[in-house]
Amino acid sequence: MSNSGNTAMLYNYLNSFSGNFLSFFTALGIMLICGKKFISIMHNWQHEGQPIREDGPKSHLATKKGTPTMGGLLILFAIIVSTLLCANLRNSFTWVCLGVLVVFGAAGFSDDYVKVKKHTPNAMTAKVKLLIQFATALGVAAFAVYQYEPPLRFTTVIPFFDASLPLWYFYIPFVMIVIAGASNALNLSDGLDGLASGLAIPSFLAFGLIAFLLGFGYYNILPFQNLSVICSATIGACLGFLWFNCSPAKIFMGDTGSLALGALIGTISVLVKQELLLALVGIVFVIEALSVMIQVFWYKRTKKRVFLMAPIHHHFEQLGWKETTVVARFVIVAWIAAILGLLSLVVSF
Repeated sequence: MSNSGNTAMLYNYLNSFSGNFLSFFTALGIMLICGKKFISIMHNWQHEGQPIREDGPKSHLATKKGTPTMGGLLILFAIIVSTLLCANLRNSFTWVCLGVLVVFGAAGFSDDYVKVKKHTPNAMTAKVKLLIQFATALGVAAFAVYQYEPPLRFTTVIPFFDASLPLWYFYIPFVMIVIAGASNALNLSDGLDGLASGLAIPSFLAFGLIAFLLGFGYYNILPFQNLSVICSATIGACLGFLWFNCSPAKIFMGDTGSLALGALIGTISVLVKQELLLALVGIVFVIEALSVMIQVFWYKRTKKRVFLMAPIHHHFEQLGWKETTVVARFVIVAWIAAILGLLSLVVSF
């Protein structure tokens, strides 16, 4: 490579690194500076706080009652502001990610709003929620398809192998399931203090590093570097939120945050062609979602439960694990999965 080429590469590295650095600390700063005041506003507005599941762990009715929700509003605000300040706004990937955050965040907000106003744990019907999720995911799938030339257009990368799996016209439904599935899986994980944000951080870190490295290496697509800036902003926002959401939580993320963050990580995995890797990096989310599906499927047919309670984090609570123990161990598994996900990228080179 010529000296000019080396200089340009170094400039891109430094520019991308500085963007990641600034977006992380901008989002983190917004959360820490605005968090206390935001919680006060939510508490005064909501009075009784987020409705607690009556069929959930009995301890939650005593310890979590009165805690406000919709903390996802501040998370999304921090991510969006950081992205607008630090990312390349001429990059279409940026606007797709922001669009996903806004649409899924709005769907989650409407759900949270009804829950708070009517004081019920059930608001938006599953059919309406899925319709919004799949319609938005279809738009992302259509966008993703035309970012690549054949034969990559309808393929997904196989983790740990330098190979792609062709899905042809099954690719678009596959992408829709990935995004909607990731959104709902993270949403199901938002049931214990610090769990959803604690699980999201290693997942976004893994995909942020993957996007950064692939932007210079395997695909050499510079927009991937921009995705790493968005991941850095999300990590900063989640870390700042965790400051207030760790046990005992002063505020909950709510569907506003969990649906949007899940959809965002799903969208980023699609844009970097690492959809299958998401199942590994987000293995805890996958297990949470599967536990609910298995429980519902088996109970409808036998009237018996596989788990003491679903999602599976409640199962371990029922076994006698403390809430903080469940969160800590789940987060440890998430970090191990994130490291394995990064190793898959090294092995495939």
